[in-house]
Amino acid sequence: MQNILVAGAGKSSTYLIEYLLTNASKNKWNVIVADGDSAAIARKLNRHPSGEAAVFDINNKAQREALVKRADIVLSLMPPHLHILLAQDCLKYKKNLITSSYISDEMKAMDAAVREAGLMFMCEMGLDPGIDHMTASKIINSIHKVAGRITSFKSYCGGLIAPESDDNPWHYKFSWNPKNIITAGMGGAKYLHNGKQVDVPYEKMFEQNKKIKIPGLNALAFYPNRDSLKYLDLYDVASIKTFVRATLRYPSFCRGWDALVKLGLTDQTDLVDTKGATNLSWLRSKTACDAKQDIRDHISAKLDLPKDDKVIGLLESIDLFEEKTLPAGTMCSGDILLTLLQEKWRMADDDKDMVVMHHEIEYEHKGRMINLNSSMVLKGEGGEHSAMARTVGMPMAILASLVLTKKLKPPVGVLLPVMQSVYRPVLRELEYNGILFTDEVE
Repeated sequence: MQNILVAGAGKSSTYLIEYLLTNASKNKWNVIVADGDSAAIARKLNRHPSGEAAVFDINNKAQREALVKRADIVLSLMPPHLHILLAQDCLKYKKNLITSSYISDEMKAMDAAVREAGLMFMCEMGLDPGIDHMTASKIINSIHKVAGRITSFKSYCGGLIAPESDDNPWHYKFSWNPKNIITAGMGGAKYLHNGKQVDVPYEKMFEQNKKIKIPGLNALAFYPNRDSLKYLDLYDVASIKTFVRATLRYPSFCRGWDALVKLGLTDQTDLVDTKGATNLSWLRSKTACDAKQDIRDHISAKLDLPKDDKVIGLLESIDLFEEKTLPAGTMCSGDILLTLLQEKWRMADDDKDMVVMHHEIEYEHKGRMINLNSSMVLKGEGGEHSAMARTVGMPMAILASLVLTKKLKPPVGVLLPVMQSVYRPVLRELEYNGILFTDEVE
C-alpha cells in the first residue's frame, strides 16, 4: 500500500483528489487528505474507501512531520508561503514533492540538497504556472527539431467567468483564491519586446489594456506576468526577440482595476481602523475627499474621467459609494476591498467558470515566417468542479500517478515541468481527460 499525502482541501483540490481516488484501488493507494477544515476534507473524500482524513495544523511541526513521514509522495495545495514547511519535511524524510506554485527563493535555495538526496521537488505543476510550461516546451522543442528559428513567443492565460454565468459589469467572479486577485501585479513585470527589455511598474500594469482575439471568444485584454525574462533559458529561447507571459481578463476588468490601483484601494501596507466606518467613508479617507464634495465628481476628477464614464459605473457596482458598514477591525485597504468583492463576485452554485490559455509563436523555417497559434478553452461544470480546479489539480495528480506506478523516473532537483520525460506523458493524459489544445498555423 502506497500513501499519497494531499495537503490542502480547498477550491483547487477537487479533481486532484478525485483522480487519485478513482485510480487508488487498482494501484493500492491510500489517499490522505490533510487540511484544517474537517468539513472540506469530508466533502472531497465523500467516504471513499481509499481515502483517509487528517485534520491538522500545518504550523504544528509534530503533526506535519508525522504525515510526511508516512507518505510515499506529497502533493501540496497549501498557500504558497507554506510549501516550504512541507518541503523541509520532505527533504528530512526523503519524499518527492509536487506543488502548483511558483518556485520561491527559499525553495530554490534547497536545490543542491534536494539533488544530493535524489529527490524530485516539482514546482509550477498546475495551470499557470504548469500547463503553460509544458505546452510551450512541447511547441518550442518541435520547432527546434525542424531547425526553426523562433523570433516571438507570447503566452496568455486567464481564469474567467463562462459567458452563460457572466452577470456583472466587471465580467469576473472568483474561481480561485480571491486574495491573489487583490495582489496581482504588485511586483511589477518584465518582458522582452523587439529585442528590448520592458519594465512595467505596478501603477501602470493595468492601464495599457491591450486586446487579444481568441477564436470563439469575445475580445479579451491582458496584462504582463511578473518576470517573463527568467524563463528565457528554461524555454531554451535565449536569443528570441519578443517574449512575454501575460494574464487574460475582459477589457472592462482591466480598466476598473486600473482605477482601483490608482485610488490606492489595493494597498497592502496601510492600516485602517474600520470601527464605525462605511464603504464610502473609507473611500473618502483614501482619496482625500471632503464630506461636502460629491464623491462621483471627486473620483471622476481624480481619475481624469467624465462623470458618466463606464469606470465610474464599475466602481458603483461594487458598492464603493454606499454607506454600508464595514466589518470592525484593523486591516489594510486591500483586505477591505476584498471584503467588498467577495460579496459581489462570489460564484453561485450553478455558475460556471472558464479557463483560457493561448500561445502565439512566430518562427522562421526555410526562409518562410510561420505563425502558430495554440489555444485551450475549458468550461467548468459548476460548484467545486470548476475548470480552474481541473486544470490546476490534474497535472499534479497525473505526475504523482506516473511516479508511483514507475511509468516515469522522477527527475532530480527543484524543478519546473519543462523536460520531455515529464510533459509528454502528462499532456497525453490531460488530453485524454478533456484538457486539450487546438492549433492553427498561418
